[in-house]
Amino acid sequence: MQQLSFKNRIAFNYILTTGLLIFVVFLVIYSIVKFTVYSHINNDIKSEAEKHLTEIEIKGNHIGLIHDEEWMEREHNTVAVNPVFVQFFDLNGLIAEKSPNLKIHTLAFNSKIPDYELFDTELVHKSIRQIQIPIFQNGIKKGYLSVAMSLEDAKMVLHNLSKILMIAYPLILLILFVIARLIAGKSIKPISSIIETSNIITKDNLKSRIPLPQNRDELYTLSQTINNLLDRIENAVEREKQFTSDASHELRTPLTVLKGTLEVLIRKPRTQSEYEDKIVYSIKEVNRLNNLVDQLLLLARFENQKQSLKIEKVYLNALILDSLILYSGKINAKKINVHHSFSKDYIIESDNYLVSTIISNIISNAIKYSNEEGEITIKLTKKEGQTICSISDKGIGIKADDLDKIHHPFYRSNATNHPEIKGNGLGLSIVKRIADLLQIKFEISSNLQKGTTVILRFK
Repeated sequence: MQQLSFKNRIAFNYILTTGLLIFVVFLVIYSIVKFTVYSHINNDIKSEAEKHLTEIEIKGNHIGLIHDEEWMEREHNTVAVNPVFVQFFDLNGLIAEKSPNLKIHTLAFNSKIPDYELFDTELVHKSIRQIQIPIFQNGIKKGYLSVAMSLEDAKMVLHNLSKILMIAYPLILLILFVIARLIAGKSIKPISSIIETSNIITKDNLKSRIPLPQNRDELYTLSQTINNLLDRIENAVEREKQFTSDASHELRTPLTVLKGTLEVLIRKPRTQSEYEDKIVYSIKEVNRLNNLVDQLLLLARFENQKQSLKIEKVYLNALILDSLILYSGKINAKKINVHHSFSKDYIIESDNYLVSTIISNIISNAIKYSNEEGEITIKLTKKEGQTICSISDKGIGIKADDLDKIHHPFYRSNATNHPEIKGNGLGLSIVKRIADLLQIKFEISSNLQKGTTVILRFK
C-alpha cells in the first residue's frame, strides 16, 4: 500500500469502500429474490394443502380424496411443469394414498419436523419443499397430509442470479477503479502543480507561484496558503538581504573612518594635542561601532525566535527616571526642557529589561531629534484597564510618507538632512520587535518640523 502512488491510493480506498457497499447491495438483492421465490412456493404449498384438507375422505383406516378425479389434474399427474406431490399417511407412517406423479416413489415422513412447518428435502435426487399437516376426525388424529413442490426452478433462478452477481462484481469494481483513478488524477492535478512549482523554487528564485484551481475547495485553500507562505518567505529573504547589505555598510563606515584616521596619524610626526584629538575621535568611532554591534545583536535576538521572558512587576516611573538620568548629559548639552508629572506609581507585569530597552530607545530618539532648547513631555495615565505611556518631543518630526518605514532596520527619515545627528536607524526597529513580543501596542504620530509623539499601551 505504501508503494502505491497517491492517485492509486485514492482510487484503492474509494474502491474498497464502494466494493463493500456493492457487496452489501448484491447480498440484499440475492436475499430478497430468495425470500420472494420461497414465499411464492410456500404460499402455493399451503394453498394446495388447505384445498386438499377439504377433500379428504376417511373410511376406517383408509385416508384419501373424496373425488379420484382430482388426481387426474395436471399438477398431480405429471412432473414436467409445476408438479404438486400429495401423499397421505396413517398414524403408523404407512402410505394410504398418493398422487400419480409420485409413481413408484414416495414422500418421506419426518417425525422430527413439527406439524405445519415447511422444510427442504429431496425426491429422487431432486430438491423439493414439503409440509406435513395432521388430519383430524372428530378431534381425533387419523393421519397426515404431505404436500410438496419442486424447488428445481427456484434453485436454478437463484443459482443463475448468484453467477451473474459473482461475474458482475469484479467487473464493476474494475470499471469503478479505472473511473476513480481518472477522477483522482484530475482531482490531484493541483498537487502536481504544487510539486512542480516547489521543485523550481530556490533561494534565488522565489517569484514562482502555484496556479490556483478553478474550484474553491480544499486544494484551492492549500494552494493559496502555500502562495501566501512563499510571499512571506520571499519578503523575509529580501529583508534579510537588505539587512545584511545595510549592516555591512553601517559596519564598514566607522571602520573606514577609523582606518583613515589612523593612517593619517602615522604619516608624519604629530604634536601631542593632535595625537590626543585623533585618539579621542577614534574612541568615539569605536564606541559608535560597539553600540551598533550591540544593537544588531539585540535586533537579531528577536528576529529569529522569542526569547524566554522574565515576567515581573515593572515600575514605569522608575524606568523613565533612570533613562532621564542616563541621558542627562545630552539633555543638558542641548538645554532640553523635560516635563513629567506622575500622579502615582504605575506598575505593570512584564519583562523589566525589555521594557527598559523600549523606553530608553524612545527617550534617546526624542533627545537626538529635538532642537536646541527643545521640549520633551512624558505622561503616564490609566484608561480602560490599560496603562498608557506617552513621550512627545518638538523636534524635526517625520514625514507622513516615512511613518510606515521607520520600523525597518537602518531606515532614517529626515536624519539624512541633518548630518550632525548621529545614528544607525535601528532604535525603532528594536522597539517595534520588543513591543510585539511583549504584546504592547506601539503607536507613533508625527508632523514635520513640529515634533513626534510615541504612545505605548500596556495591558
